Amino acid sequence: MYLYLKAIHIIFVVTWFAGLFYFPRLLIYNVEAHLKPEPEQSIIHRQLNLMMRRLWYAIVWPSAILTLLFGLLVLFKSGLIRILLEEEGRWLLAKLFFVFFLYLYQFSLHLIFKQQLNGRFKYTSQQLRIWNEMAAVFLVSIVMLVVVKQNISALWGVIGLLFFVV
Repeated sequence: MYLYLKAIHIIFVVTWFAGLFYFPRLLIYNVEAHLKPEPEQSIIHRQLNLMMRRLWYAIVWPSAILTLLFGLLVLFKSGLIRILLEEEGRWLLAKLFFVFFLYLYQFSLHLIFKQQLNGRFKYTSQQLRIWNEMAAVFLVSIVMLVVVKQNISALWGVIGLLFFVV
């Protein structure tokens, strides 16, 4: 049963990250559409807002919730919860730290989404492009921790990603 729970958890992680990679692009396109003349602006906004709603409420949020649910089931079924505060479980504590901030990242995207739906565009497309890269930073950090199970691996993974991006 544990392996099925783990597989389902991984599937929802993948769908969640797919949404987190694509959704900020839609926010960027929406900002860029705001600079276009009417009626082009209204037509593009209407379509992008529809696409964002569908992606956000049908894929991203359900995937985030199911990732959390199945992740907790895996945590308890595997017995990893017992080593969480021990030295051998520091990687898991670090992973949960990154996961917590990943959810905060999602909440920040939700706020930007709501602002844009209300016609407020606080961030430039360039600012959103930079913010868009955060999902990749979280992905690399979490995967390095889970696979290598050493805190330093996440640090090197993030440094490598930043070097690659710059």
